[in-house]
Amino acid sequence: MPDPRFFEDLGPAPLAELASLSGARLADPADGHHLISHASPLESAGAGAVTFLSDPKRLADLANLRGAACFLRPEHADRAPVGGVLLLTNHPQAAWAAAARRLHAPRRHDGSQHVHPDSELEEGVALSPGVIVGQGARIGRGTWLAPGAVIGPGVTIGRDCRIGANAVIGFALIGDRVSILAGAVIGEAGFGAAGGPTGVVDLPQLGRVVLQDGVTIGANSCVDRGAFGDTTIGENTKIDNLVHVAHNVRLGRNCVAAAFTGISGSAVVGDGVAFGGKAGVADHLTVGAGAQIGASASVFKDVPAGETWTGFPARPLKRWLRETAWLSRKAGGRESKG
Repeated sequence: MPDPRFFEDLGPAPLAELASLSGARLADPADGHHLISHASPLESAGAGAVTFLSDPKRLADLANLRGAACFLRPEHADRAPVGGVLLLTNHPQAAWAAAARRLHAPRRHDGSQHVHPDSELEEGVALSPGVIVGQGARIGRGTWLAPGAVIGPGVTIGRDCRIGANAVIGFALIGDRVSILAGAVIGEAGFGAAGGPTGVVDLPQLGRVVLQDGVTIGANSCVDRGAFGDTTIGENTKIDNLVHVAHNVRLGRNCVAAAFTGISGSAVVGDGVAFGGKAGVADHLTVGAGAQIGASASVFKDVPAGETWTGFPARPLKRWLRETAWLSRKAGGRESKG
C-alpha cells in the first residue's frame, strides 16, 4: 500500500468501474463486483490489489498473484492461474495507471497558512521568510530552513538539518544532519510513461524518498520518489550540484557523485562508490561497492565491486587505456602516410 502520509486512499472500487475507466475487458464479467482497495506491482500483489503484466519475460510471475486482479494482454490470459481475476487489454500498464489514479491521490497542501497547524516542529527549528510546511510534516530540533523552502505534507525531517533556499521536499523521510542545498527537488515524480490507446500516458509514482543521516544533496539536484517502493540514499553520501537520481535507485553509504551525474531508475549502487562529473548509469544495473566511475563514463553493464571504469561505453580503465592508445597509434600512422 502507498504510504498514507503521502497518498490519500480513494478506494475501494469495484472491478467493473476500473475496467470501464481503463478501457479493459473483464475476462469473467461475474468478477465485476470484486472490490479493489489498492494498486500494487506484480511482485507484491495480494488480495484486494490490482496489478499488471506487460513484459512477456515475467509471465511465470502470474503464478504468484495470490488473489489480486491483473491487467494483461489477451494472448497471455491462458498463463494465469485457474480462477484468476483478469482484465484484458492491449495496454496493460496504461490501464493500470488509470486504475491507480482512481485508487490513490497524492496529498497536497490543504490550507493558506504557511505553517500548517497539523505540522509538528520541535523546539529550535528555524524558519526563514517564505517557508511553507504542509499538514502532517515533522521537523526535528536544530533544523534550519532557508527562505522559500517548501516542505510537503507528511514529510519527516530529522534534527540539525539544513534546507536551502527554494528547495522543495515531498514524499520523503529524511534523517539527521542532512543538507539539501538551494533549489534541490526531493520526491517529485520519476519519469514513468507507457503507451496507451490515445498516446503516451504518465504512470503514477506511488513511492517515497529516504535520505539517511548525514546525506548532502547539492544545489538544483533532483532525487525522484520511487515508482512504488523507495528511492534510498545511504548514510553520509554526498551529491554534488545538478545531479539526477531517478526513481527506485538504491545508493549506498559514503558514495560521492560529481556534477551532472545521472543514475537511472532501479539501479543499485554499493557503498563507497565514486562518480566523476557527467557520469551516467543505465537502468536496472548494479555498481559494486568501492567502484569508481570516471568522468563522462556511460555505464551499460554491471560494474564489479572495486573496479574503475571509464569511457563510452564504460569499460575497465586498463582496457580503455589500451584501446585509446591503439586508436591513437593507428590514427597517427594514417596521418604520417598522408
